[in-house]
Amino acid sequence: MRKIASIILFLVIVSNSFGQSKNSPLQISHLTGDFYVYKTFNEYKGVKISANAMYVVTKEGVVLFDAPWDKTQFQPLLDSIEAKHNKKVVMVFATHSHEDRAGGLDFYRKKGIKTYSGKLTDEILKANNEGRAEFVIPDDATFTVGQYNFEVYYPGKGHAPDNIVVWFGREKILYGGCFIKSVEAKDLGYLGDADVKEWEKSIKKVQSKFKNPKYVIPGHDGGTTNKAVGYTLKLVDEYLSQNSLGEK
Repeated sequence: MRKIASIILFLVIVSNSFGQSKNSPLQISHLTGDFYVYKTFNEYKGVKISANAMYVVTKEGVVLFDAPWDKTQFQPLLDSIEAKHNKKVVMVFATHSHEDRAGGLDFYRKKGIKTYSGKLTDEILKANNEGRAEFVIPDDATFTVGQYNFEVYYPGKGHAPDNIVVWFGREKILYGGCFIKSVEAKDLGYLGDADVKEWEKSIKKVQSKFKNPKYVIPGHDGGTTNKAVGYTLKLVDEYLSQNSLGEK
């Protein structure tokens, strides 16, 4: 009887965690192989907006790239991952200091999970008296976790002064965070901390360094098309042409 009850409970957890209802606060979808994209939601200018993040399942545990935008989903994400993959999250990387990326660093650090951010991100979080990562990484660093190798790279200023990207070379997966816009985006979105002139240069660095990605994960909206990098550059160029002085 206990065994049946346990099975039913497990199925309920999995169903709740991975249901693709438009109203679900946490939505997880399979990208390819051991890679998954998950969405959480929050409001921006009174409109409900999705935020994309990614995780990869390795032999040594799950590596998470960016925390949920919705802080009520910090623990449910861990529970959902463990229920689906029977593995725990062992590392969390924040791709810049905004709440939709680094907001969960303190939560996950207190859970004993290794947390990482770039030097600039750490400086910003420290100045704002916000939760920081346990480990600070250089501008260009390579990691090996289980069977996967990936590079964490700071291309320069863009959406934020500290935005970094992640590259899985063998799989040709570029995790762009908010540095990359979805092809669904109508504009560059929030520019409160952006440097659009430098963004143009930074995108070209990414294009040169990480050639021919198969999948590109943007920070918001949907899609994982590799056209997102070029589309972001197009949005940047359009913005600069419409604002001839550009951004300082």
